[in-house]
Amino acid sequence: MAEKLDLFQEKIGYYFKNIDLLKTALTHSSYVNENKMHHYESNERLEFLGDAVLDLVIGEFLYLTFPKESEGYLSKIRSECVNEHVLSKISKEIGLGSLIYFGNGEIKNGGRFRESTSSDALEALIGAIYLDSSFKTCEEFVLKLFGSHINVSEIKTISRDYKTEIQEIAQKYGKICKYEIVKEEGPDNDKTFYCHLSIDDEIVGKGVGKTKKKATQMAAKAAMDDLEGNKNV
Repeated sequence: MAEKLDLFQEKIGYYFKNIDLLKTALTHSSYVNENKMHHYESNERLEFLGDAVLDLVIGEFLYLTFPKESEGYLSKIRSECVNEHVLSKISKEIGLGSLIYFGNGEIKNGGRFRESTSSDALEALIGAIYLDSSFKTCEEFVLKLFGSHINVSEIKTISRDYKTEIQEIAQKYGKICKYEIVKEEGPDNDKTFYCHLSIDDEIVGKGVGKTKKKATQMAAKAAMDDLEGNKNV
């Protein structure tokens, strides 16, 4: 395991001064329970701390990036940047899930493949790095880790509620919007959803996303893009 931890630290570009913090960040509560350890030896406390640090780092980034936007806008975008799916995806990219210490029962129940488990472990890792170094070092680590997932142009797209916009247009003309998930692809822990938006049974937009919510939003965006492109409602 020591060799795996060395390789992991090399991969993430951070080497722990106190390796026990990393080990704690990787210790799931099921492992603690099965091995009759103290409850505080699981990664839950580090997860609590890491969640707060992550919110602050991303919050500051968005505050400085969008100096004229409202609190509501910033809160909405932050929730999109640090939701469970994004955290789980990053956790998978750095190979965090394969290092987590689980109890045998949790493994049998598929715990290793749950998005919530991997996202919690990533927050615990962030908390561990914060304690092992400084806020500045942890901030640099987080922004580097989340860099490819915080695309300013995409953030601006997220800020528009296309579903509400298209719904208001449809209601104006007495029409009905209907969203249908027409296909799902991939394993349970990494699905892709395909959605069609119909207005009065005519398909006006198609969307793809890693969640049903994102797929429906993208279908609404496609419909709005078409409307705005044609300048004809």
